[in-house]
Amino acid sequence: MDAPRSIHSGPFHAGETAAQERAGVRAQMEKVGAIALRDYMPQQHRDFFPLLTMLFVGARDGQGDVWASALWGEAGFVRSPDPVSLRVGAQLQPGDPIASAIRPGHALGGLGLQFETRRRNRVNGIVSTADAEGFTLDVRQSFGNCAKYIQTRERIDAPEPRMPDMTAGDGAALPAAARALIRRSDTFFIASAAGDAADVSHRGGRPGFVQVDTDGVLMWPDFQGNNFFNSIGNLLVDARAGLLFIDFEQGDLLHLGGRTEVVWDGPQVTGFPGARRMLRFVIGRYVFRRGALPMRWALREPSPHLAATGRFE
Repeated sequence: MDAPRSIHSGPFHAGETAAQERAGVRAQMEKVGAIALRDYMPQQHRDFFPLLTMLFVGARDGQGDVWASALWGEAGFVRSPDPVSLRVGAQLQPGDPIASAIRPGHALGGLGLQFETRRRNRVNGIVSTADAEGFTLDVRQSFGNCAKYIQTRERIDAPEPRMPDMTAGDGAALPAAARALIRRSDTFFIASAAGDAADVSHRGGRPGFVQVDTDGVLMWPDFQGNNFFNSIGNLLVDARAGLLFIDFEQGDLLHLGGRTEVVWDGPQVTGFPGARRMLRFVIGRYVFRRGALPMRWALREPSPHLAATGRFE
């Protein structure tokens, strides 16, 4: 695979600005981006990451496909030694689709989300070092996100860990249990990449806001957000994406890799309450790791912003 190239000429790259133009927010976002997008971590973010017990990541695999995944540990397993570094004291498990991406020189997107408070911050960069204890990220971009569509969850006691059961295949062979997980999910994570950068973001809605058919095609609404259009902007440059669905009660992790199309208007958009546009995702490959997550989370409160949104029946 050819080395990725930089596509940024300002706070946003060409795909992001194209999406902002289409949404009619381009002029205002150029000013916002110049302030909100930093090439270092402010102290507030540096203080935030050590509070986390999970860190969500996105990267390309050896074939150039994009995947989303998660790392975990006790509070303090992620820390910031200085404003341009993030140290992660954990490794991806064997069988994780992007385990091979944690190596020096590889682009990695990170998302810290504190389920108890709905706080979330993004950090994207390049892996500078990797060792038996974890890895260090050389920070290239740091910014905060609003709390919209995040459900609050509380960590609860987990059962005795069991040996993970992993299956993998193409989208048409997605197991029935994996389809059921998608249909009942109120949260998932999407990884995307463009040029020399990778990114991972959160998506939330009412259970049933993601549709999956028997051919391995997903559809979900894109609600009103911060107008950065980081994910959609990346997808306009490179349609490859990775999705991560989590069974917070059973500890199952479902990784999907495929290609995404943005549906900007039409009856699918206007017919779904709260949707500004829709995204259509065709699964190329999947990895279903049952029991891989050793911690459990109990739902406490759905986001109040979901009141004006819909679901697929």
